Amino acid sequence: MTIRNPRQGWYKSSFCAGGGSCVEVRFTPGGDVAVRDTKDHGGPRLMFTSDEWTAFLAGVRDGQFDAV
Repeated sequence: MTIRNPRQGWYKSSFCAGGGSCVEVRFTPGGDVAVRDTKDHGGPRLMFTSDEWTAFLAGVRDGQFDAV
């Protein structure tokens, strides 16, 4: 499954108020997903395949990462 996104570059969630502790996401031309810290644009990036990203989003929607 290839994730397609019409937006270019990095973007952050609309739930990220104030920009403090947020991450930014970018879809690469090859279909992978890059994630970085908003406070450290030159720092490390996590890379995910489109299948990994889809599985992560499904887990978020299912509440797998909710605080107990």
